[in-house]
Amino acid sequence: MMMKTQEPAKKSFWALWNMSFGYLGIQMGWGLQMGNMSSIYEYLGAREQDLPLLWLAAPLTGLLVQPIIGHASDRTWHPILGRRRPYFLGGAILASLALFLMPKCSALWMAAGLLWILDASVNVSMEPFRAFVADLLPESQHTVGFAMQSVFIGLGSVIAAKLPGVLHGMGISRSTGPGQPIPETVHWAFNIGASVFILGVLWTIFTTKEEPPTDESLKSATVGEGGLSEILKALKEMPERMRELASVQFFTWMALFCMWIYFPVAVAWNIMGATSTDSDLYKQGIQLANDCMAQSSIVALVAGLVFLWIGRRVSAGTIHAVSLFLGGLTLLAVGWIKNPTLLVLSFTGIGVAFASIVSMPYAMIAGVLPKHRIGVYMGIFNFFIVIPQILIAVILSRVMEHFPGVNRMSAVLFGAICLLVASMLTFRLKTKKSEAMTAAGNRS
Repeated sequence: MMMKTQEPAKKSFWALWNMSFGYLGIQMGWGLQMGNMSSIYEYLGAREQDLPLLWLAAPLTGLLVQPIIGHASDRTWHPILGRRRPYFLGGAILASLALFLMPKCSALWMAAGLLWILDASVNVSMEPFRAFVADLLPESQHTVGFAMQSVFIGLGSVIAAKLPGVLHGMGISRSTGPGQPIPETVHWAFNIGASVFILGVLWTIFTTKEEPPTDESLKSATVGEGGLSEILKALKEMPERMRELASVQFFTWMALFCMWIYFPVAVAWNIMGATSTDSDLYKQGIQLANDCMAQSSIVALVAGLVFLWIGRRVSAGTIHAVSLFLGGLTLLAVGWIKNPTLLVLSFTGIGVAFASIVSMPYAMIAGVLPKHRIGVYMGIFNFFIVIPQILIAVILSRVMEHFPGVNRMSAVLFGAICLLVASMLTFRLKTKKSEAMTAAGNRS
């Protein structure tokens, strides 16, 4: 029988700020990748049907790395760096190097290989940050803690999306050619992103202290078979709330994957009417898509701040269901919007949805996870994120190859439908919970 551990003390606003600050760097890395990798691939000669398979690095590394790192960090205690912070640091160093090298690729295979390294490294840093909140905060602050992470995710995304355009406005060239396949603005943006990544993570490492585990909790974490056997055992004993959220996460992350892969290039080809990657219309389309992503990130930043307040009064499930519905409607609208200003404004709903996606599901499960398995369960929860991305990558590549009518914008609209389905599934979970509580009351 596992002993009940003492609940952590409540943390101040600035303690929450410091423990989440590393997400600024992590999200700058993700944001630069999401906004630029498809165009980098196309600059280097990729076809539209090749893009999903070239993006497979992201979900596959998440599938493999996150549960392993989560399991390992549960069993780690370093006398200086603690439990989670050794992984923050190691992942940040490798990810920063990969970001620095990415725009220097001169061939498609180089970019694809480096993306594997970048994604694996980001996952090493990111996965323990989820467990960090559950480690250091009492259950009453879980929603607020994950909402604070969403604030830094929003801020990092804004900077990543706007950075290439700002650099171009400062006079840095975005021209391409035989000797310069990737624009100079992208080179500078990735260099800056690499610096912010490592510095942001170092801020959290130096400002946030982890409490050493008790003898009982350390024994609970290290007892058992370990490795794959322990991960499989945890999967079998998964809390019911995690199982209930699996379908919600499945459709949510199919939607995001479709958007990340195809929205930037869909704007360039389908909305702006570009005919080649060398044309000004293509580069303007990619920048317009980055402006849309920046709009969603600004809104996500504000929504994260709002969630800090309403998360004390409204359930995470309600916030999540409404946010996903708003995101699905606005993403669906982009298939018919041609005006650039309206296109940017339409991503307001995506921003609200994204702020919820990166915080509310974790707030919904954090309180039901056993303390000695928080890291491994956060990694397992990632299964419901990466498996749908792997499926959609394989299926979309085949569909686009055999059905020419299915284009980049078709994939984006399919993602919108998936978000609406995820919203309905979240509402259904809430309805089932209410019915169960009513039934329990009637029995009593």
